[in-house]
Amino acid sequence: MPEWWTYSTEDFLLFSPRTYWRLIERHNEALWPAHVLMILLGAAILLWLVRPRPWTHRAIAGILSVLWAWLAWSFLWERYATIHWAASYVAPLFALQAVLLALIGSRLRWSFSWVGRAPLGLALFLYALAVHPLAALLAGRPLRGAEVFGITPDPTAIATIGLVMMTEGRWSWLLLAVPLAWCLAGWATLHGMGVGEQWALLGAVLLALVPVPRRRTA
Repeated sequence: MPEWWTYSTEDFLLFSPRTYWRLIERHNEALWPAHVLMILLGAAILLWLVRPRPWTHRAIAGILSVLWAWLAWSFLWERYATIHWAASYVAPLFALQAVLLALIGSRLRWSFSWVGRAPLGLALFLYALAVHPLAALLAGRPLRGAEVFGITPDPTAIATIGLVMMTEGRWSWLLLAVPLAWCLAGWATLHGMGVGEQWALLGAVLLALVPVPRRRTA
């Protein structure tokens, strides 16, 4: 029997890369044209960050809450669980994230500024919204296998991390636990498949942990 240190991440994969990307394609085909709505929602969130209104903080938190609950059911429970037994146990964590966003997120101030970690957060959000879906083409996969914000977990987790990095308010750090955990798990999975998108997930985790002094308030 091989020693435990001789194993690699590839040895723990329960499916082939072909199976995983085919699952993404089927998920996209089933939900199209919801992708257009998600892109519009992402653009609306970006506008509200730059030009916040009294109600936009609750709107952003509410949208993210609905998306995490939606992903818990539509992707993890209905699809990913068919090829990975752990997905059914992760789905409740996504539901928990939805609850935290509804309870805590609505009390935070979601807006963009040029101080602290906000610029890094904006970069992550823009990447998740506009660049990550194109990774499929760069990797030689068809566009129907693209991972889109609000449709699949990876870009949604990255976008959420970026948005939380732009927030102001107590307990905002609680909103990072589930997205960071998913990014680490996703990095391990994609690393086992030798996929370049793995570095985006790991990069999101590292950027979220960058210690940048908070702005001083009068």
